[in-house]
Amino acid sequence: MKIKLLSILTLAILLFASCDGDGKAPGKHRRSGNLLTPVSSGNPYEVMVVADDSVWNGWAGKAVQQILDKHIVGLPQDEEQFHKSHISEKHYDQITNLFRNIIIIKLGKEYTQAKMKVEKDVHSTPQLIITLQGPNQFEISTYVTEHTKDIETLIISDEINREANDLLYEHNIKFAKAVKEMFDCEFYIPIDIKSMKIGDNFIWASDDGLSSIQNICIYSLPYVSEKMFTKSPYVALRDTIMKKNIPGGHPGMWMQTNKEFVWTKNISVNGKYAMEARGLWEMRNDAMGGPFISHSRIDKKNGRVIVVEGFVYAPDKMKRTMLRRLEAALYTLVVPGDDEE
Repeated sequence: MKIKLLSILTLAILLFASCDGDGKAPGKHRRSGNLLTPVSSGNPYEVMVVADDSVWNGWAGKAVQQILDKHIVGLPQDEEQFHKSHISEKHYDQITNLFRNIIIIKLGKEYTQAKMKVEKDVHSTPQLIITLQGPNQFEISTYVTEHTKDIETLIISDEINREANDLLYEHNIKFAKAVKEMFDCEFYIPIDIKSMKIGDNFIWASDDGLSSIQNICIYSLPYVSEKMFTKSPYVALRDTIMKKNIPGGHPGMWMQTNKEFVWTKNISVNGKYAMEARGLWEMRNDAMGGPFISHSRIDKKNGRVIVVEGFVYAPDKMKRTMLRRLEAALYTLVVPGDDEE
C-alpha cells in the first residue's frame, strides 16, 4: 500500500509551477533508505533555517519565521507549527546538513526572480531541503508570503508521509487484525498504543500513559446523506457514539465535543475524499479534556461511513507532537474498494 499526501493537488501545483528540481511530489519513503546515506538528525516538525544574520533578521527571514511560528488550530494552548532553529551559512557543514528539515535562504544577483527548489534525502534520510532563492530580500519575502500555505503544507505533508509509511513496517498487529475482522479495513497504529476495548462497530485503543494518554478509535455509521460530512451533523453523530463507547469514571460522565472549538475541511487521503475534523473534546461533568483529530471516509462498497480519530489527554503538557503522531496514523486507513478503484 502506498501512502499519498494530504492536499496533493496543492503540492502538485506548487512543485510543477514554482520549483526547480525533479518536479515530483514526495512519495512513499523507503524506510531502509540509501545504505550510504546517514540517518537525519532532529525531531519531527523541527526546521533549521540557514541564512546569514542580516537575512534572518530582515524581510526574508521574518517571512519564513511567520510560517514556522504560526499556531496550530485545535489545541487548548498556543503551540507553534514547527520548532525552529537558525544557523548562518558559514556554519552549514557536513554535520549540520544532516538535519531532517532545512530551509536555505539564498540571495544573489544571478537570480532573476524569487523561486523555490525542493530536494529530498540529499545528505541524510529522511530529509527535506527547501531552498528559497532570489535577487533580494524583498522579492523572497513577497514570494514566501504568497506561498505560505504551500510551504507549510509541504513540510507537514512530508512529515506525515514519513510517519505513516513507517507504520506500514511496524504497527500494533493485534489492533490491525481486529480492525480487519470488524470493518474489513486496513488501519495501522503505533505499537505502544496497546490497550484495546472492542464495542459495537467501535474499537478504542490507548497507550494508558501515566502523565499523558494517546488514544485512537475507529467506528462506522450507515451512510445517510452527504450532510454527514458537514460540521453540525458530524458533531451530533460523534457525541452519540462517544457517549455510548467512552464513559467517564462515574455515572453521568462521558466524552463529548466542545462545540465552540471544532474545525472541519475537505482533504484527499490516498486520492480519495475525506473530511478532516479537529478541535477539543471534554468529559461531561468532569475536568478532563484535550484535542482530537478525525477523518471521515465513505465506504461505497458497504454503504457506510468509516471514522478514524486520535485524541490526547495530556494536562500541563504540550500536545503538538502527540496529536500529529496520531494524525499520521489516520492516513493509513484503507477502506474496502480503495485498491480496486
